[in-house]
Amino acid sequence: MNKPSRKTGFLLVIIGATFWGIGGTVAQKLFQDFAINVNWLVTTRLLIAGVLLLAVQYFLKDRTQITGIWKNRSTALPLVIFGLLGMLAVQYTYMASINHGNAAVATLLQYTAPAMIILYLLLRRQTILTGRDIITVTLALTGCFFLLTNGSLSTLSVPAPAIIWGLLSGVSLAFYTLYAIPLLKKFDSLVVVGWAMLIGGTALAFIHPPWQINLAGLNMEAYFYLIFVIVFGTMIAFWFYIESLQSLLPKETSLLGSLEPLSAVLATVFWLQTPFGSFQWLGTACIIGMIFLLALVKKPETKPNKNVKRQKPLRIS
Repeated sequence: MNKPSRKTGFLLVIIGATFWGIGGTVAQKLFQDFAINVNWLVTTRLLIAGVLLLAVQYFLKDRTQITGIWKNRSTALPLVIFGLLGMLAVQYTYMASINHGNAAVATLLQYTAPAMIILYLLLRRQTILTGRDIITVTLALTGCFFLLTNGSLSTLSVPAPAIIWGLLSGVSLAFYTLYAIPLLKKFDSLVVVGWAMLIGGTALAFIHPPWQINLAGLNMEAYFYLIFVIVFGTMIAFWFYIESLQSLLPKETSLLGSLEPLSAVLATVFWLQTPFGSFQWLGTACIIGMIFLLALVKKPETKPNKNVKRQKPLRIS
């Protein structure tokens, strides 16, 4: 498989995170204006997006990989784990946190993932803590906080279940980012993400069957929003995010993922005409500054401290 360049990796994760955030805003529009059930939407978009990704693989790339990933237990079992504990867990824990609290807290806690990834890599002695790491994590978390709360601590006053689910969402995102790497070394990202979506969507369908909904009352506007959430907010967003791991460090990909709340807030401001506060502009500046800081480094660090063990391939199983 051809490895994308570092510049391409940046572009992929930026596009993916942006569509992720805009897709969330469009989904909120569906919930509020068209009474679409949250659980139904999560199940449906995973199933349809998974089928679409595998269809792209079948017609445009090596179609033998679609079944090939299941022929060896060393890849089949990790794929199931990734689908359930990665793809589905990221979706479910985030929605559960919103259900018990609010979207601001859920998103803020989810973006503790970069710090979790750096901590994990430090414990595994696969990286060294640098001043750049500290600054980028601080900028990402501060930016998310200001974007989602506009500097008001009262926004964070939520029940304990919302905090627990939110932290689990951060763990899930960190796991999702790291666990896919060994699979991506053997198979195209289309195959890995497509099957993971089908696995996660199928598991959730047993609890929330996608056929149990009345779509008769939906107009063309609602169908357009549904298509956008499924194709851009799910299929392309997850695919590009995972594909970026081919050329970027996991901690870089997760940090750049903080563009999700930025794009969500901007979409809310310019599309839904929601006021944008001064602290939110400060949050925007923090995230943009974090992106520039990451972009200044042309290559991942290749000379670890001599007291740190030589890097090994990431394995979390």
